[in-house]
Amino acid sequence: MSGHSKFANIKHKKEKNDAAKGKIFTVIGREIAVAVKEGGPDPANNSKLRDVIAKAKANNMPNDTIDRGIKKAAGDANSVNYEVITYEGYGPSGVAIIVDALTDNKNRTAANVRSAFTKGGGNVGTPGCVSYMFDKKGQIIIDKEECEMDPDELMMVALDAGAEDFSEEEDSYEVLTDPDDFSKVREALEAAGIPMAEADVTMIPQTWVELTEEDDIKKINRILDLLDEDDDVQATYHNWDE
Repeated sequence: MSGHSKFANIKHKKEKNDAAKGKIFTVIGREIAVAVKEGGPDPANNSKLRDVIAKAKANNMPNDTIDRGIKKAAGDANSVNYEVITYEGYGPSGVAIIVDALTDNKNRTAANVRSAFTKGGGNVGTPGCVSYMFDKKGQIIIDKEECEMDPDELMMVALDAGAEDFSEEEDSYEVLTDPDDFSKVREALEAAGIPMAEADVTMIPQTWVELTEEDDIKKINRILDLLDEDDDVQATYHNWDE
């Protein structure tokens, strides 16, 4: 995993999110609604909701906005039901792309995702066409500048909590977990007072694709930007080695 924690990219994304908080708050709001519907409104009894709340706080979502989202999802039995849909496809030069969406209108979302791929010279494929090239993992990124704990001590806290792997990058630490152990490990780090720059269940590429042609780089950025602007898109994963 060395060299591929993508912390610089995360910081870049956070800066973009700071400029477009509406998008990230919409994404998290939908995740809160789904978590409450699946496991109830009490975070003490709903680990998925606890994880989403931690993600919300990491993105500077106000507490009253979080509370309102939970109450709305819990109290409104007729609130919109979001459906989870995953799209898979290819960008330029065979870059593998996975798109996770939460939508109340499958036709709209499918059309928008297809359009994003087409405008960037890519194409949507069949389910499973690229997901075999990724591993589903819990991933926690810790900014070295924010963490005062000794690396060996940090590693032991993570591994004792059930993490699979711990790696040190130039400016960050990366903790990987089995998806089923993610909540437990994240909560152990939180209890130890360790600040997390990013904590989520994600898709990690097994191999990476380098793009050398300027046109290909423009095209992949076009696809990713269009997907990022779509409120139905929760997350995009790819194996482009930026």
